Amino acid sequence: MSHSTPDTTPCVTTIAGTGSYVPERILSNADLAKIVDTSDEWIVSRTGIRERRIAAAGETTSDMCTKAARLAIESAGITAAEIDLIIVGTVTPDSLFPSTACYVQQNLGASNAVAFDVSAACAGFLFAMQIARHFINGGNRSTALIIGADKLSVLIDWTDRNTCVLFGDGAGAAILRRRTPDDEATASGLLSSVLASDGNLTGILHAPGIGSAQTLPPNPAVIPEPIIHMMGKEVFKAAVKNTCEACETAISRAGLPAADLDLIIPHQANVRIVDAIRERLGLPPEKAFLNLQKYGNTSGAAIAIALDEASRSGRLKKGDNVLLVAFGAGFAWAASVIRW
Repeated sequence: MSHSTPDTTPCVTTIAGTGSYVPERILSNADLAKIVDTSDEWIVSRTGIRERRIAAAGETTSDMCTKAARLAIESAGITAAEIDLIIVGTVTPDSLFPSTACYVQQNLGASNAVAFDVSAACAGFLFAMQIARHFINGGNRSTALIIGADKLSVLIDWTDRNTCVLFGDGAGAAILRRRTPDDEATASGLLSSVLASDGNLTGILHAPGIGSAQTLPPNPAVIPEPIIHMMGKEVFKAAVKNTCEACETAISRAGLPAADLDLIIPHQANVRIVDAIRERLGLPPEKAFLNLQKYGNTSGAAIAIALDEASRSGRLKKGDNVLLVAFGAGFAWAASVIRW
């Protein structure tokens, strides 16, 4: 198990803009009850999810990324030409190669950027945020576009009620830049972060399929489809234990008591996990931002979408202290504290 080392670089990176996109198609719990043995009451009581969005057949991860990115660029008041770094956190790339980030670069015309993907499942957006932060703090890049996006509907076994009720599709994006004098005045920026993983837990959440571990059969028609496999109880225990510890570490590194947090934006996977994290930190329910009831678990997009919605809805105000926390396959988890 690997934990990040304490932050030693000064806080020079801030979030300049956000954007998000979810597909038009809504798949409700009632819709799922028609294809698997489940019900709205069963799903809501165990997860808090009421519906999710499903991408159209020809809608790719890079399509969703591009739509979210354009809104983030508009929000930040910049042009695509100013972006010099693009990082996409995804486990459902358009193709094995090139990277989804390169497709996004092409779509945006961001010709001055270096572009690549990171694979940290549901924690991908926060991993991308910390990587971009190091690039900017180190002076190598000045304007980063980070995106969390997944089309998990292509990985779902629609006959498995334990997994098909959980996931949805979507994308969220943010523009990270060096702090301006106005940012300095409010001390806004990325204050701390924790990234961690435990490879001993690879088996509790995975999607085997096309990869070097899979021998392709002579007949392409029988290539096995990648399907999400999850050991629910084990994922729940690992998520609660590790994310709670990461949150406490990130808050400590930011030099804040938990009581000074104005909002927590957790991974939108399961309301019971959110409650466990919130209660561990001693925070009231109104300090946790939730949209999982509308979108389900959108994997790497979840926190990015929630961050954008919190900003646009007015839940985030200048100077607010915000905790972001996510977990996903790997097992991987991350927490970051930002001052808005």
